[in-house]
Amino acid sequence: MGFDFGMEERKKITISTLRGRKRESQKISMLTCYDYATARLMEDARVDSLLVGDTYGEVCLGYSTTLPVTIDHMVTLAEAVRRGAPCAYLVGDMPYLTFQISAQEAIRNAGLFMAKGGCDCIKVEVDRRLVKTVEAMATATIPVMAHLGLKPQSIQSLGGYRTQGKQSGEALGIIEDAKMMVEAGAIALLLEAVPNEVAQIITASTDVPVIGIASGPHCDGQVVVLHDMLGFGGGAPTSVRQAIPSTS
Repeated sequence: MGFDFGMEERKKITISTLRGRKRESQKISMLTCYDYATARLMEDARVDSLLVGDTYGEVCLGYSTTLPVTIDHMVTLAEAVRRGAPCAYLVGDMPYLTFQISAQEAIRNAGLFMAKGGCDCIKVEVDRRLVKTVEAMATATIPVMAHLGLKPQSIQSLGGYRTQGKQSGEALGIIEDAKMMVEAGAIALLLEAVPNEVAQIITASTDVPVIGIASGPHCDGQVVVLHDMLGFGGGAPTSVRQAIPSTS
């Protein structure tokens, strides 16, 4: 990915921009971001999209999972990132139990990201059981990025961090879930820790942008946790190429 540091004024990145990247087979760049200063650097580097992820709880607050992060945390972070990166496509990550209880609560909490945090889109960890929630959010004019495959907020029930969709039945389920989410109104998909073949099938079968996390090279773009890329804290996934190699 080459960064353009030319003098031309940057235009606002929208979902139409990302769809255009997909049509033209241009990869979408995406990084996590949690603060104003870093957002300014990413804006200058012309990163397409920034994810205000609940990984903030792990990499910045030192929690062992993302579960303690609250909606107040996330909206405050989104506000700061938006001020630093006014042109990037900003995605807010819905924290644990902010969308699972009811569609009405999901809409109310997502609305905070949109109206107060300045987000362009909301990411929600889902499967087919939440298709009605995604549909309700889309009806309420909230753009949704449906997160499928490995879902960190469900890690206790999944039994740990492991690749999803390795068995044929499980793979077919993820493919079907992706189709259901797009039909429900999701404007983008995020696939975490699914086999390359599954990601390739999903990416080729839809017009919406598909972002991958450790899901192979066939997605329309990849999102990387900034702290993993910089080698902060160690333990980065093997799928992440570190900008500052570890000396350990």
